[in-house]
Formats: sequence, C-alpha cells, structure tokens
Amino acid sequence: MSYNPASSSSNLLSGLEGQISADEEPTPTAAAPQRSFSSSAPPPPTSLGSVQTSGSGSADKDASILSQSAHPVALIFLYLFRVAAIATYLLCGFFSSSYVFSTVLVVILLSLDFWTVRNVSGRILCGLRFWNQVDEDGTSFWVFEHRSPDQPANAVDAKMFWIALYAFPAAWVLLFFVGLLKFNLSFLPIVLLALVFNITNTVGYTYADRDAKRKWATGMAAGGMMGGLGGFGGSLVTGMASQALGKFFG
Repeated sequence: MSYNPASSSSNLLSGLEGQISADEEPTPTAAAPQRSFSSSAPPPPTSLGSVQTSGSGSADKDASILSQSAHPVALIFLYLFRVAAIATYLLCGFFSSSYVFSTVLVVILLSLDFWTVRNVSGRILCGLRFWNQVDEDGTSFWVFEHRSPDQPANAVDAKMFWIALYAFPAAWVLLFFVGLLKFNLSFLPIVLLALVFNITNTVGYTYADRDAKRKWATGMAAGGMMGGLGGFGGSLVTGMASQALGKFFG
C-alpha cells in the first residue's frame, strides 16, 4: 500500500479552500433535536422538558437516535463498517481457518470504512472534509473544507460522528496490546493497518474542525469590527449633518 501516514500527518497545516454546501434543506424535525416527541403520544401539557411518559425503556432511546438524525443512512453505514471490521477480526477464527481469507476480509472492511468516513460521513454528518493536494512543483499539503456556519450540522449526527471517530481507534489500540500479550503476532499487521486508517481520519477531522472554528471566529471578529466602525462612522456623519443644517437654518 502506497499510503504513508508519517508524511501525511506532518502536512496537516493548511488553509481553507472552500465551504461545503448543505446537501438538502434541514427538515423541521432534524433542525430541533433538543425536543422530539412521538406523533402517536403528544407531550403532557404540564411538562417543560423532553421527559417521556411511556415506560418503553432503552429501546425507545436507541430508536430516538435514528429518528432525530438528519441522515440516518449515513449514520448506520458509519458504524456498520467499523463494527463489522472489529467483529470479523475477533470472530473470523470461529468460522474459517484460512488466514488469507480472514486478512483479506478485514482489509476490505477497513478500506470501505476509511473511504466512507473520509468522503461521505464527515461531509454529511458534521459538514467537514479534508484531502491531500499536490501542486505542480511537487509540494504536498492538506486542504480543509467546512460547511457554512449558517447551516449547522444536526446535533445528534455530529455527536455520534465524533464518538465513532475517537472510540474505534481506542478499541484498535486495546486489541493491539491484547495481541502483544497473547503473542498473536500474525494478526498484528492488520491491527496496525486499522490504526493507520482510523488515526488518519481522526487527526484529519480534528484539524479540519479546529480550522473551521478558527475561520468562523475570525470572520465573526471581523464582522463585529466592521459593524462597530460602521456605527461609529454613521453617528459621526449624522452629527456633522445635523450641525451643518442647524447653522444653515440659523
């Protein structure tokens, strides 16, 4: 594989090239994830919070994640490939004795997860994207894109995305140390490949998020400064005009 994580991680400082436009207009249910009630069970008139009156247990809480998500299909595939890769790595020995088959299957799942998270999940769920660009002179640098702050991402989608982005690399690190303790060295290259894929996406999106917040803060500060100057200039011009009219009319 030609991917070099050492060279890519050293070039993570780059400028903002553009903004990601929203794929679709936010629906009323997706734009307000703070309070969601079932259509079949209206909220009690005296309740001010999102307390559920039906004792359905944890099943309703799990279902509410997808119901509050603006892009449930993207959220499902985000976790599907990651869970499938770890499950195949742990359980492949019970279903097949072929090391080559198990390795190829895990690598395929890891590759699908890497491509999905980098090109689909991050752009749809949290409005971020990054890639590596090479100029004509051979200079390599990272490019970050972010969605406009006027079109924020769904709160549930963003939360579940960042949980998956940090939880699964930690799980692969744990599996790496378990493999070392059990002297299961034959599968350690798979774990290392999983760590390279997962950590690359984690670091890339972390820098993209920081770059987006920095650009937003800079834009807000510049807008506030220009607004202050505009107000001061307007009051100055108004005062001068009133004085001139007062002198003219005596």
